[in-house]
Order: sequence, then C-alpha cells, then structure tokens
Amino acid sequence: MLNFCSLYSGSSGNCLYIETENTKILVDAGVSLKKIETGLENLNVPVNTIDAVIVTHEHIDHMLSVGNISKKYDIPVFATSKTFDASSKQSDKILDKNKKKINIDENFSIGDIEIRAFKIPHDAADPCGYTLISGDKKISIATDIGHMTNDILHHIDGSDFILLEANYDPNVLQYTKYPFSLKSRIAGPNGHLSNKVAGQTINYLIKSGLKNAILGHLSKDSNFPELAYQTVIDELIENGTNIDKFKLSVASRNLPGKLITI
Repeated sequence: MLNFCSLYSGSSGNCLYIETENTKILVDAGVSLKKIETGLENLNVPVNTIDAVIVTHEHIDHMLSVGNISKKYDIPVFATSKTFDASSKQSDKILDKNKKKINIDENFSIGDIEIRAFKIPHDAADPCGYTLISGDKKISIATDIGHMTNDILHHIDGSDFILLEANYDPNVLQYTKYPFSLKSRIAGPNGHLSNKVAGQTINYLIKSGLKNAILGHLSKDSNFPELAYQTVIDELIENGTNIDKFKLSVASRNLPGKLITI
C-alpha cells in the first residue's frame, strides 16, 4: 500500500502527505500548523503518528511550520545542511536529535519508504525534489522548477504517480500586476515551471508507465486550475498520447484533497 494526499499546494503554501501501512510522512510544512492539523484530521491521521517531515527548500511556502510541528510533536525533520542553515527561524525550533541531514543524490529510508532527493533549479539554498518508493510503487514530488533538466527526468522516470508543478501560464503572467523583476524571476531558469512544460514532462513520463498525475504549486495570480488542466491535456492530445487510462487532476490551494492509492 502506498497512499498520497495533497493537503495544500500552491504558491501560498504547500504540505503533502504520503503513507504506507507502517509509515507516515509529510513533504514540506508551508502552511500554518493549525491547517496541517486540520488537514490530517480530515484523513483521520493523528499528527503525533507522523514519522517525519522531509523538506524541499527553505522558502516560507514550504517551511512556514516545519519547526513548529517538529517541536510540538517531537517529529524528525529531513533536509540538506544548506536548507537547515538557510531557515534559522524554523530550524532553531527543531531539537538537534530531530535534525536529520541528507545529501542530494543519496538514498535514505524512513520506515518502509526509500527516498532519494534530486537537485532542482530554483532560487533557494539547496532545493530538491523527491522520489519515494515502497514495494514496486514510485511517487515523485517535483515543484519549484525553473526549467526541466535531463537529471530531473532521469530521477522521476518510471513513476507511477507524480505531483508536478504547473505554476503559471506565460500569457496570464504578463498581464498580472507583478513588477517586471518578479515576472522575470518566475519565468526565469531558476523560477517556476509553466503549464506547457508540465504537459511535455507528463507526456514523456506516460511512456514509462505514469498512470496518475496531480498538477500542483499553481500561482494564485498567473494561473487558473482549469487552464493548467486543459493546457496539459491539449499537450498530451497534440502528441498523440492515449489519455483514456490516465488520471490528471489539479491540487487545491486551500482544501485537502482526497487520499489516493497509488
């Protein structure tokens, strides 16, 4: 058994939940502790049963409550040394025994889940995505990606399920009230992934067995759930991909999604 739930996903905050029969993990804790507690309550998962939080990078929409949840519930936190160092406000709340330092491109295990961090191009200290494997099932978490790389594709290839960033639509982005510098950052090589590139990535992954994908980390101002979904579907259809047996959905920004079995 390998289950996944997007508790919250968007430019305003991110927290994902993954479980097996024996292990429960959060990926990021970028919303308030109260919202995390509420999201887990909806799944009938007591917060004190969480085995670990793994962190992608130090930006506030991914790490807002990491220290709070670790301190309150005595939960280990897994992150790279540079990520811990770049997030002193939250890192200082984590007991030394609960700081688990990991290295990119090295495997580690939490319970019966084997995990590997992979490097992503983003404007943070040491940002990473994750693959999580239990039994013969593989989940990939890939957000905050300035541009898709062959190394990322190598790591996420063969996934049964992926939570993939579809942050912005280029045309919508240009008409936002964002200053030019922010628009350039978002669309730049260390910013975020567009809907179209998300579609191209999913099209590639379907060929290696991807069955289910959720689009996540959507921008509040430069994207819409319906637009992200349709852009990806159009990309798949244009490439002649059979989507009859493929499941695509969009993660909610403010409401926990359904628990899905991979």
